[in-house]
Amino acid sequence: MKGIVILLITVVLLLFLSACKNVDIDYGTSTKFSRSEIKSAVDIVLVEFKDFEDCDLTRVWYDEAESASYVKAYMSAGRGSVNEVREENVIVLFCDFYVGSNAATAFNPDSTYTQFAWTLIRWSKTDEWIVNGMGYE
Repeated sequence: MKGIVILLITVVLLLFLSACKNVDIDYGTSTKFSRSEIKSAVDIVLVEFKDFEDCDLTRVWYDEAESASYVKAYMSAGRGSVNEVREENVIVLFCDFYVGSNAATAFNPDSTYTQFAWTLIRWSKTDEWIVNGMGYE
């Protein structure tokens, strides 16, 4: 039984890695977050993106200046203005992806989306990131 569980975990990991192997990931440079904090946020986006049916993720990146602009808007007029998260616990990542012709989503079929934003929050520096919003500003 233990061997079957290990085999299933291995298969799931291989499927996940093969689905994300062609994704260009740029962790950028940051004075606000460590590389491991950014990587943890990117990993959440990669997992969440798997729910986008018939969509191919091509690029994920963190740009501190661009993220700061989105965070400012999030904190002043977005969910951050009501959920009491601290600004240092908000990160915005960006991605590009292609939507296939059979996508059962609100996205336009046979389209490419660029600079799609993912807002992630955590309640403290030791908590995991969670997606708190996505889309265009």
